[in-house]
Amino acid sequence: QVQLVESGGGLVQPGGSLRLSCAASGFTSDYYAIGWFRQAPGKEREGVSCIRGDDGSTYYADSAKGRFTISRNNAKNTVYLQMKSLKPEDTAVYYCAVGGIDQGPRELHRLCTLLREDLFEHWGQGTQVTVSS
Repeated sequence: QVQLVESGGGLVQPGGSLRLSCAASGFTSDYYAIGWFRQAPGKEREGVSCIRGDDGSTYYADSAKGRFTISRNNAKNTVYLQMKSLKPEDTAVYYCAVGGIDQGPRELHRLCTLLREDLFEHWGQGTQVTVSS
C-alpha cells in the first residue's frame, strides 16, 4: 500500500539546478524517515539526503552538503530535493525511499544518519538526472 513516486528529473547543464519531488501515500504516521538515494551505472547505490517526519530534521551526505536541500510539504505529502550547482558526477537515477514508519526518534535518527539502503523498506521507481553539456 505504501507508494512513493519520484518526478522532476531531466537533462541539465553543469552548474544548473533541478528540484526532485517524492509523492508519498499509503501511510499516515508522523514517524518516518524519507531518504534520497542515487545510483549511477556500474556503481553502488548511495545515500544523498534524509528528512525525518517527527521533527523535520535534515541530513546530507558529503557529496550533497552545501548544494542540495531536502524539504517537505506535509499538506501535499511530498518531499523535495532541491539540487543546485549540479556536476556531471551527479548524473544518476535518483530514488526516494521511506523507512522507520511508526518508529521512535532514536531509530529515525539512526536511519537518516546511516542513510543505508537496506534500512529503507519502500522505494519509488526512480527518476533520471543527467548533468551534461
